[in-house]
Amino acid sequence: MPTPTDINKELQKRIDLYISKTLKDIKVEAADEFDANFNRQAFFNEKWARRKYNDDESRGLLVQSGTLRRSITAKITDRDSVLFQTTVPYARIHNEGGTITVTSRMKKYFWWKYITIVGSKRPKAGIAITYSERFQRKKNGELRNNKRNRELTEEAKFYKYMALKKTGTKITIPKRQFIGNHPDLEKLLKEIAEKNAIEIFSFSN
Repeated sequence: MPTPTDINKELQKRIDLYISKTLKDIKVEAADEFDANFNRQAFFNEKWARRKYNDDESRGLLVQSGTLRRSITAKITDRDSVLFQTTVPYARIHNEGGTITVTSRMKKYFWWKYITIVGSKRPKAGIAITYSERFQRKKNGELRNNKRNRELTEEAKFYKYMALKKTGTKITIPKRQFIGNHPDLEKLLKEIAEKNAIEIFSFSN
C-alpha cells in the first residue's frame, strides 16, 4: 500500500509533467494560431483593414517579404509562462496601430523602394538601367498586362506617393493585429489545459 510520502511524490511528479506538457502544447498551438492570422488576413475573426492604395483582395497584407511573419518566436520562460515576441522594429505599429512621422530617412527609403521596382535611368557603375527586370515584358519590350505587373505598378505608386510626402507629415497606420489575447485563443488554451489534466491526473492509468 502506497504511503502518504509516495502519494505526494507521485502527485508532484504528475503536476510537474502537467505544467511542462501544457506549456509546450500552448507554445506550439498558439504559435500556429498566430501564424494562421497571416493566412486569415485577420486577428482570428477580426478582419484586417484593407490597404487604400491597392484594393486587390487576392494580395495578402503584411506578407510582402514574410519577414514579420517569420520573426515571431515563442519560448518557455519559466515554470508557468510562454513568451511570444518579435525583433522586427515595425511589428508593434502594425499589431497595435498608431501614427508615425515622416522623416527624411523614411523618404529616402521610399524612393529606394520605388526605384527597385521601376528601375532608374541614372547610370550605375557605368551601366544605364532603363527599367526594372522585376516587370514581365513581351519580346518587343512592352509590359505584359498581367496580375504581377499590375501589383508592382500599384506598389510603385504607393512608394512614390510616400516618398513625395513632406518631412513631418503624420501617417496613420491601421491596426492589423496578429498576436495577442483573443477569446478564441483563451478557448484553445482552456481546451489544452483540460485535455492534459484528464490525461495526466487520471490515476487509473
